[in-house]
Amino acid sequence: MTNVLSFENVLSMEDLSAADVLEFIKEASQFKNGKEVTLTRPVYASNLFFENSTRTHTSFEMAERKLGMNVVNFDPSTSSLSKGESMADTVKTLQAIGVDLVAIRDRKNEYYKDLVEDPNVHLGIANGGDGSGQHPSQSLLDMMTIYEEFGHFEGLKVAIIGDLAHSRVARSNMEVLTKLGAKVYFGGPEKWFNEDFAEYGEWREIDELVPEMDVMMFLRVQHERLAADENGSFSDVKYHETYGLTQARERRMKDDAIIMHPAPVNRDVEIADELVECDRSRIFAQMSNGVFIRMAILASMLRYRGLIEE
Repeated sequence: MTNVLSFENVLSMEDLSAADVLEFIKEASQFKNGKEVTLTRPVYASNLFFENSTRTHTSFEMAERKLGMNVVNFDPSTSSLSKGESMADTVKTLQAIGVDLVAIRDRKNEYYKDLVEDPNVHLGIANGGDGSGQHPSQSLLDMMTIYEEFGHFEGLKVAIIGDLAHSRVARSNMEVLTKLGAKVYFGGPEKWFNEDFAEYGEWREIDELVPEMDVMMFLRVQHERLAADENGSFSDVKYHETYGLTQARERRMKDDAIIMHPAPVNRDVEIADELVECDRSRIFAQMSNGVFIRMAILASMLRYRGLIEE
């Protein structure tokens, strides 16, 4: 029987149905519980990260190795991109030497469109994040973490709080949570809330959200993406007091509510330092789940290419 998880590429949460998301969670959970796969031949992967990354980059590599793939190292700073080579030609070079799958992160939104529309690009592409656009693997690991906690999505109240305007995580998650039946709310500086988000949920002051939410999902303040005038418009202390999860706010959360953050966390900015690893925090559980979700993503692309023995 053919597994439903068979994708040529995994690029955007917009491409996935609610059933697809649940199937990714299911297979990731199986990997977490020790499921193994057998490859039909040696398979090669490479990770092209044109923006800095710790969690996504290393967990893609860990996922590749756990699936038995060979990882071909790629360092953008020493590649021919520095000589003006295009991303498409770089990808085709890797393809020509035998790479089967790549995970890519780039600061350009929808960088992958040119690649998938190029008839000479045949290797599989997993989107590791595109600018302020999409971050499907992060979104799927977030969904896995929520599902492990509650066993369902229907009717859950989820607040996404923080730097909405610059967040690919916010965009990916608001779309998929709505598909799955959760009710989405937003918080943080209201100037970062626009009509893109209004379609999926309403903005509220954080003190209104705290006692009602099942999931409080905080976003990193992305100083590197903020314009200079915005960056200087608030201090970290002021941000924390106005929009962050202080210890006083945490005490007002529902008993079974959880704290999430895609990380890296600016401690004492989005979340009080003492709460990053408290009992209701799932931040490091998210990171752990990231390996297994990325195994499921890669396995779906391997399956599409007939590279897994079923």
